[in-house]
Amino acid sequence: MPGIEEVARATGVSTATVSRALRGLPNVSDTTRAAVRRAADELGYVASSSASGLASGRTLALGVVVPSVSRWFYTQVMEGVDAELRAASYDMILFNLGGHRGDRERVFHRSILRKRTDALLALCLDFTVEEREQLASLGHPTIVVGGPVKGLRSVGIDERSTARRATEHLLSLGHTEIAHLGGEDEEGLNSQVPAGRLRGFTIAMRTAGLPVRPEWIVPGGFALPAARAAMNRLLDRPGPRPTAVFAGSDEMAFGAILAAGDHGLSVPGDLSVIGIDDHDFSESFGLTTMAQSPFEQGAVAARILLDELGGGEPRRGSVRSPVSLVVRSSTAPPRGVYRAAPSI
Repeated sequence: MPGIEEVARATGVSTATVSRALRGLPNVSDTTRAAVRRAADELGYVASSSASGLASGRTLALGVVVPSVSRWFYTQVMEGVDAELRAASYDMILFNLGGHRGDRERVFHRSILRKRTDALLALCLDFTVEEREQLASLGHPTIVVGGPVKGLRSVGIDERSTARRATEHLLSLGHTEIAHLGGEDEEGLNSQVPAGRLRGFTIAMRTAGLPVRPEWIVPGGFALPAARAAMNRLLDRPGPRPTAVFAGSDEMAFGAILAAGDHGLSVPGDLSVIGIDDHDFSESFGLTTMAQSPFEQGAVAARILLDELGGGEPRRGSVRSPVSLVVRSSTAPPRGVYRAAPSI
């Protein structure tokens, strides 16, 4: 098997530079780093993690804690993290909590992280006081992706601003009867995410001088089946129906679109729908959405931790990720006066 010397000869740099480039350490130019990684791939060189760990006192592994592995957002973040770690010859150890009733004690109170990882990245989680103390005792660099957490750095979108912009898109089309599909997540999502998105929706409505109907704020569980069921219940209610829905995620927006079909309603003719994410299926649904890149958020968070582990200056502030409005066929101006659902 080729060694580090062969990679150094192929790229014309020292073995020390090869080592730093492959481990993601600072003081290596982007051009040199790319050349080294390319040569290593072509030669089939694999760094010895055990030797590097003995030399540095590190495990060369990063812990990633997720509420579950069943959500699109989580898998996209993990792919972004993994891409950066592989380039730096780091391993990813996944701690799946398995939902909000999962075994959090296994991660936070039995010191698994202390023994097996150099840093911690958490997805869409908040922490108890005891868990914060555990994290502090580890002394690991820590960062959160998806929602702000008090006292910790995070990478993610501005939840309130994004939700406000999504609602303002519906308002700009002339909608005044708008529902919000959101609510608490059943699988451990940071509560600041749904709260921020509800707040952004509320601000947009009140700024436009419009009432926020409590009965039109319905929990969708951040999942298609729950959102579809919730939207069906809303559409079954007697009295006026909304002409538009702001869903706090694309998966919930898919549920709203399917619920409209369940009631014989057209989208956007009878009901306009907008979401947040730009999920892989959003284009197929024709969904208008506030697009974000969880893959890039994971990659950014991983780079921050790797730079810090490599001796770089720790980044103390959080990172705001960009969001853009993608208009597709699920939103349009409302029809005249909307027909009421039949009374029961």
